[in-house]
Amino acid sequence: MSSDFEGYEQDFAVLTAEITGRIGKVPKLLGDEKKQLIANVEKQLEEARELLEQMELEVREIPPQSRGMYSSRMRSYKQEMGKLEADFKRSRIAYSDEVRNELLGDDGNSSENQRAHLLDNTERLERSSRRLEAGYQIAVETEQIGQEMLENLSHDREKIQRARERLRETDANLGKSSRILTGMLRRIIQNRILIVILAIIIILTILMAIYFSVRGR
Repeated sequence: MSSDFEGYEQDFAVLTAEITGRIGKVPKLLGDEKKQLIANVEKQLEEARELLEQMELEVREIPPQSRGMYSSRMRSYKQEMGKLEADFKRSRIAYSDEVRNELLGDDGNSSENQRAHLLDNTERLERSSRRLEAGYQIAVETEQIGQEMLENLSHDREKIQRARERLRETDANLGKSSRILTGMLRRIIQNRILIVILAIIIILTILMAIYFSVRGR
């Protein structure tokens, strides 16, 4: 499972490096070449999002005791993805301003104001997105902790049930042993009584034999 995650990590690293390089080229190009580059970056960003989804699915399959390290790496990759998207948005805004200026023949002053306003709104959206992502991550971690607690409680319940069953079996065995010992004790007492009776009979027989023998003389 971790080998699949590491394979996705390598693909993600290669892809994000290509995206970073292409985003840096966007402001330097013109016309159709710039349009084509923007389309390619959009396609690669979508591929990167799909890789993140696959990596997140792999992390959910990892045992809870080993999941923390991978979750931390996932948060880092998501932050990197957010930064790439923000950089791409800035390059797109600059590209849109350039096209509008070419079409309208504007002197660029109003465009700069609009661009600053758009950048400000973009940053606000990014901050909100990061807060939502942090909240989602906390919810996921809380859910994982809850699942681990439920699993531990389930194991404890099974142990308690097994202990109760062993106690019942022990009580039953003790009852059987008690009955067996009581029977043995009863038989011992009976045997001793028989031995005493037989001894008395033998003694009486000997005494009577002695008596008659003496009397006969």
